Amino acid sequence: MHFTHQDTQRLAASMLEWYDRHHRTLPWRSEPGDTPDPYHVWLSEIMLQQTTVQTVGPYFAAFLKRWPTVTDLANAELDDVLHAWQGLGYYARARNLHKCAKVVASEYDGVFPDTEEGLLKLPGIGPYTACAVAAIAFNRHASPVDGNIERVISRLFALETPLPDVKPEIKEKSAALTPSDRPGDYAQALMDLGATVCTPRNPACGICPWQADCEGRKSGIAPDLPKKRKKEPKPTRVGYAFWIRREDDGRILVRRRPEKGLLGGLYEVPGSDWRAIDAPDEVMLSEAPVSANWSELDGKVGHTFTHFHLNVSVLATTLPGDQADKLDGSWTTIDGLSDFALPTIMKKIVRHALKYGPA
Repeated sequence: MHFTHQDTQRLAASMLEWYDRHHRTLPWRSEPGDTPDPYHVWLSEIMLQQTTVQTVGPYFAAFLKRWPTVTDLANAELDDVLHAWQGLGYYARARNLHKCAKVVASEYDGVFPDTEEGLLKLPGIGPYTACAVAAIAFNRHASPVDGNIERVISRLFALETPLPDVKPEIKEKSAALTPSDRPGDYAQALMDLGATVCTPRNPACGICPWQADCEGRKSGIAPDLPKKRKKEPKPTRVGYAFWIRREDDGRILVRRRPEKGLLGGLYEVPGSDWRAIDAPDEVMLSEAPVSANWSELDGKVGHTFTHFHLNVSVLATTLPGDQADKLDGSWTTIDGLSDFALPTIMKKIVRHALKYGPA
């Protein structure tokens, strides 16, 4: 299917007209036609990666209240940023967010570059984010493609090649439709259409501004698009968590994870590496921070990451003060655990230990 130049102008005009009347009101958005704050756009785009709009809203508001400008965020302690990020997941985003803020504040005088090329030079900004910020914040002629836009474009053109193979074709066709007038509003219009009308299930084709041109609707396959490859089942990994109390004051040992890698820079209940499900127990036990009389608590702690499932066994022990003092990490009260940036899996381990561990 091919649209003429006149067709693309008509499609863009109808989409912008729809957006002016039906746009979502979101805390990081400006009104149609108005210029948004680039800091708000960038912050929201980083938070929205792999995370829903409903989840992001309160976090966005909390970040803006605490750090109203990119310079304020740059001056924050990384631990404070990681702590404020708790619950959003994908913590590398928070580390890169802080790193990017520092670069913008120190090397760009607190002003974001206004082109895709300039934005791509910043830490933690990839092609999609650079494209989205350039279009939405600076009205550059750019064509970001998120999951909502993938769905809209694949249905408009009835693209039956499965994801991710069809992504380059979606990007090409989306770019060809993007108008030079209000490209930022146009991008957000497609996002809103995908979120509210051209939904994954039961799309409301009858109220879509593009219904007359949609090849997917005409051929009756719109609800099945975009097609996706069958996912491989996620593997399961196992590990130990070592719940260590001081005998003298009941404090618990936590430590910071290495900066690089999964959950980098966050705090943890000390644990073994996470291995294949058939990993020998003695190998994981050898990674305990101390040789002790361990008691395995009832049950296991389960958690699902992007690429694998995890089952953790919690082992508990109590150490005398002189032995505890030799261990690396931080000793904290139960109430004090809330002061540490603990990812969700670690919060689950804490709850499990408090429920099944010795009083």
